[in-house]
Amino acid sequence: MSEEKTVTACLIIIGNEILSGRTQDANLAYLAKWLNEEAGVQLTESRVILDIEETIVDTVNECRAKFDYVFTTGGIGPTHDDITSPSVSKAFGVEWELHPQAHELLKEYYGPEGLTSARARMAFTPKGAELIDNPISKAPGFQMENVFVMAGIPIVMQAMLESLKHRLTGGSPVRSRSVRVHLPESQIATTLRELQEANANSDIGSYPFYHKGKGGTSIVVRSTDEDLIDKIVDSVYRHAFELGGDPEFEDAG
Repeated sequence: MSEEKTVTACLIIIGNEILSGRTQDANLAYLAKWLNEEAGVQLTESRVILDIEETIVDTVNECRAKFDYVFTTGGIGPTHDDITSPSVSKAFGVEWELHPQAHELLKEYYGPEGLTSARARMAFTPKGAELIDNPISKAPGFQMENVFVMAGIPIVMQAMLESLKHRLTGGSPVRSRSVRVHLPESQIATTLRELQEANANSDIGSYPFYHKGKGGTSIVVRSTDEDLIDKIVDSVYRHAFELGGDPEFEDAG
């Protein structure tokens, strides 16, 4: 989408409750938007996996070799099935040990009597991990090389992200504009294909809609080059107008 290097990321959502349908993930959309707008990093893949050590280890190792950054959510709480942290230790081939700074944070937050053995478990990280601040409930996430391990609770995950801005090196953010036309995809497909072939530094997507008895297509143009976006969107608009598609600009989000 751009001549400069695209900085990529993958999100690994860890949790049996997600795959069972009991809990709906709310982190994917937020992370994708935050990474693009705040860090110029493009989330290009997401995976949802079970709380199984071997699965976590294999997925983390595969993704950290494939993407510039990897983010995980879920499985870092105090219960027996929160196994993300020790599994990441195994993925990196290091000991899972008490992190002194994390331990002090939890002692201060819970008090000596409130820091149960279960809660103290949240102070263990892979050896050499750098903590990720958690201003909500103090139990930190952590970073191992290009892997960032965060909480699954959306408000906590979002708070953790704010402390990561200075650790991420990205490119230009991807911008988007869209045009809604009252034409079927098939009627505008040739034009879109030609525009895509002529503008390699863009991504042109078409999405059918049906609203209040009327059907049509939303065309979304994405690129790091805003002038290029404007040029393509204007071409789509003019072509749709000529076909009687009653085009209108809309926010792509």
